[in-house]
Amino acid sequence: MLATLSGYTAADEGKNELPDTLKGMFKNPIAAGADPWVIKSGKYYYTCLSNGNVDSKGISVCRSLKLTEPGSKITVWTAPDTGWNSTQIWAPELHHMNNRWYIYYAAGRKKGAPYIHQRSGVLESVSDDPQGQYIDRGLLQTGVDKNDPSGTIWAIDVNVASIKGKLYAVWSGWEKNMDTDKTSQQLYIAEMSNPWTISSKRVKLSGPDQPWEQGGPLNLNEGPEFLLHKGQVFIIYSTRESWTPEYRLGQLRLKDPARSLLDAANWLKSGPVFQGTQTVHGTGHASFTTSPDGKEWWMIYHTKRSTKPGWERDIMMQKFKWDKDGNPDFGKPEPAGKLLKKPSGEEGG
Repeated sequence: MLATLSGYTAADEGKNELPDTLKGMFKNPIAAGADPWVIKSGKYYYTCLSNGNVDSKGISVCRSLKLTEPGSKITVWTAPDTGWNSTQIWAPELHHMNNRWYIYYAAGRKKGAPYIHQRSGVLESVSDDPQGQYIDRGLLQTGVDKNDPSGTIWAIDVNVASIKGKLYAVWSGWEKNMDTDKTSQQLYIAEMSNPWTISSKRVKLSGPDQPWEQGGPLNLNEGPEFLLHKGQVFIIYSTRESWTPEYRLGQLRLKDPARSLLDAANWLKSGPVFQGTQTVHGTGHASFTTSPDGKEWWMIYHTKRSTKPGWERDIMMQKFKWDKDGNPDFGKPEPAGKLLKKPSGEEGG
């Protein structure tokens, strides 16, 4: 919960500079913030982020030739003064479909706790420019609640993917609307008829039902991300509490890609597939991309700066591999400050 990506400014550029003798290397963190979303399009990487912390009012997009440097940000959308999405802009994601860009985000109608008003919506670019103007396509139907002013059920962290000619959305949500944000979060999936319309009933794929997903002040599944590789379909998600050092990643794998994604029994859960160490805390909310030359897979995620509960977090990245069974092998998180080899094909690498 409290899914934000904030704190990065243009002033952060250059803070990761190394001497000329180490130009082929980089070190984490690459920026301050949380819930990183990075997408590669052509020769550029685009980073999508909210402006500010939990009470954010806007969304920005950065562009860079380098995966290790987010680049300067441009605000592409500012929340309205009133309405369901007037404040608390959380964890925006940028996707490219049909020569347009779409930003999926969560927002609320009231500032501050309790965070019981979060719903999910989508913006559509006016042109094929991810840093250009966007129009508001409105709420996504993430569960029907006729007794709620929005008509929908609490939902955050929407991710989408086109799989075998069909568009799907996956997100973190509640079973039903509650008057407390101390409510367990589940993962849901549904089919979409277009980038701004969920056209099927939601199906619950996962809840925090395993021992490694439990034990803290609030059991949750959130931050789901589709990860596609050689015909296999994965959903990598975050579990435990994002404000604690126990935040970690779990995995759902589609057992039979020929069968429906909307069949909950067709998904196999495993985990944790990535978690903190004695020196790296609260690893979660990852996104995935490839190196500039397309030869390597990279994960971008956030960590906590200390073991104390709170929201001071940094953006980290590291390369990962695929094991003999076709599963992603994320390894262990590398500590901040360690020299790592730059992504293959990156300028200066």
